[in-house]
Amino acid sequence: MKIAIAQLNPTIGDLAGNAQQILNAAQEAAAQGVRLLLTTELSLCGYPPRDLLMQPSFVDAIAITLQQLARSLPPQLAVLVGMVESNGRSPQDGGKALFNSTALLERGKVQQIFHKRLLPTYDVFDEDRYFEPGLQSNSFTLDGLRIGVTICEDLWNDEEFWGKRNYTANPVADLANQGVDFIVNLSASPYSAGKQRLRELMLQHGSKRYQQPLIYANQVGGNDDLIFDGSSVAFNRQGEMVGRAKAFAEDLVVLEFDSAQSDFQVGAIAPQPENDDAEIWSALVLGVRDYVRKCGFSKVVIGLSGGIDSSLVAAIATAALGSANVLGILMPSPYSSDHSVTDALELARNLGIQTHTLPIDKLMHTYDETFADLFAGTKFGIAEENIQSRIRGNLLMAVSNKFGHLLLSTGNKSEMAVGYCTLYGDMNGGLAAIADVPKTRVYSICQWLNERMKDENGRSSQSSQFPIPNPQTPIPPNVLVKPPSAELKPGQVDQDSLPSYEILDDILDRLIHQHQSPNEIAAAGHDPALVEKVSRLVTRAEFKRKQAPPGLKITDRAFGTGWRMPIANRWVGTIQPATNLPASSGKQTAAQSY
Repeated sequence: MKIAIAQLNPTIGDLAGNAQQILNAAQEAAAQGVRLLLTTELSLCGYPPRDLLMQPSFVDAIAITLQQLARSLPPQLAVLVGMVESNGRSPQDGGKALFNSTALLERGKVQQIFHKRLLPTYDVFDEDRYFEPGLQSNSFTLDGLRIGVTICEDLWNDEEFWGKRNYTANPVADLANQGVDFIVNLSASPYSAGKQRLRELMLQHGSKRYQQPLIYANQVGGNDDLIFDGSSVAFNRQGEMVGRAKAFAEDLVVLEFDSAQSDFQVGAIAPQPENDDAEIWSALVLGVRDYVRKCGFSKVVIGLSGGIDSSLVAAIATAALGSANVLGILMPSPYSSDHSVTDALELARNLGIQTHTLPIDKLMHTYDETFADLFAGTKFGIAEENIQSRIRGNLLMAVSNKFGHLLLSTGNKSEMAVGYCTLYGDMNGGLAAIADVPKTRVYSICQWLNERMKDENGRSSQSSQFPIPNPQTPIPPNVLVKPPSAELKPGQVDQDSLPSYEILDDILDRLIHQHQSPNEIAAAGHDPALVEKVSRLVTRAEFKRKQAPPGLKITDRAFGTGWRMPIANRWVGTIQPATNLPASSGKQTAAQSY
């Protein structure tokens, strides 16, 4: 039997478009003699549909589209389609009104429907907000083979692999005990750096432990802040990889199940990105491209400062959309260094993108005159510095409004974590492309990109990852070596206000990703006073992050859908246990760093 994985890129809510994608894949699979085609979790409506599921008309339309799709499919092909089904017993028995389900379509009809058993409620997942868990093992028989069906999280509860159980049921163990011939899994598993390695280790362990061939079909594409990397994969019962789809691209992978051997034959195995920088780059390019496309834009605008962050965002946007669809705006002030302008222009030439220069010195002077009486007798400070950022933010939004370009903000995760950013200024935008990328990783990706472009250009002038006039060094060398600076006052550098980014990013990683306390971070060798300062900055900046544009998620702990911290919050952790309970001052100074 030939089984194919349709690794598709659905758009949430585009039922007709998603159904057409499935139909196209089905026709291609049928032409290759495939008997069973797998799609991904909620492939018909796109994942995650979130509160669209609370609209009865949306659920009804899914059911109608499913029936239409069933009638259109090639008659010799059986297809597993991700969809939602109403829970008809919820009005009498209680429980949620829907199931997260998979439908088996064959011979023009919906033959069977299977329900997801394990519903995740961590990080970005809210599935028990909408769905009732299935209670039964799922399997069907096709041409004499018994095939077990699981949906995404159903695979992620192997207590032997994880060292604990998160759910009472283990759907894979249940199906193995029932003697199925192989197990398929329809997934929509969001990307984070290094996650595919973990998935493959988990799947390999499960196939060997239960002596079960496994096929894992994963969604690809960007939906809002989430990126799905695809990389669908299959293992035989010995735990050997027998097939893998492309990373960060649509694909159709055909596998052969040998009934005599009761196992899969080795098929095509697509390579993975060469390292974490390459992987994150591919994720961000896909995330920007899909966010722009699926939100109805075609062009983007970016503020170019000559710094590392805006340089990386411009390179990502160029790779995602093409240089003709990226507009760079330079907005020098009296405090801007000469190299900030020359580096920005060199970047634009390298990428082949159009630029406009809008000096802000006259606007700054007008603000000074306007505030002269009100600010009389006060010192130049953060408020005046932030006016420059807000002038630039206003100009960029005006360009966005005038020409219909999506504004990409350029702040990184290190800045977002500690609030080193300006509300209604550099935080303006429709998408924060690198908001989940720490500053040290920004440098690493830029260095990798330059080296990769040099290598590819040396092999072939046509082999570059994206066509730009100067593929040798897309990021100007000076951008990689000069001290980072917001340039809001003379001689300013980031390290006037922050520790070195190597130190800051390690503290933030321990605090945000590893959930270490300030005491634990200090015990790891960091200065206790600095650790406490960073912890307080992270807490105080929450109100800013709540007002930021959506940011593409590339780590396991992003400031997005899965980050649910209170804004009015006094808990920051302490370096030493409190022996007394001090009276609260009742004051917070977060407003000073707007």
